[in-house]
Amino acid sequence: MKTINSRLSADDTVKKLLAGIETENMRVVAHINGQANAAKMGKQVPADQILEVFRPDFAIKVWDACKPAGIEIPLRIHIYEYGDAVIVSCRKPSSVFAKFSSAELNEIGVELDAIFNQILAYVTDA
Repeated sequence: MKTINSRLSADDTVKKLLAGIETENMRVVAHINGQANAAKMGKQVPADQILEVFRPDFAIKVWDACKPAGIEIPLRIHIYEYGDAVIVSCRKPSSVFAKFSSAELNEIGVELDAIFNQILAYVTDA
């Protein structure tokens, strides 16, 4: 698991990550905004958002390498407030795919590790 503290607000952290995802040619499959969902119920909670990220060509590669690994996609980036800190965490793609014991899938994981590191750099370099 890669975890970083963002120096930005939660909203600005999400905006930077969304920009990074687009720039790194990945896709947001889903954006789950926990605090917005809680607000619909009249509740206020600290920031808690999940970005589900992937790309169709990578999905096809994963399926070709190991069909059961499809359960692991899309990959997730979790942004949340903990006390006064804004935390960003995600599982390394190579770690997510390692349990399937597939050399081809391991290569895909390593390729995705580099992309996800670049995406996370948008908030670590901010």
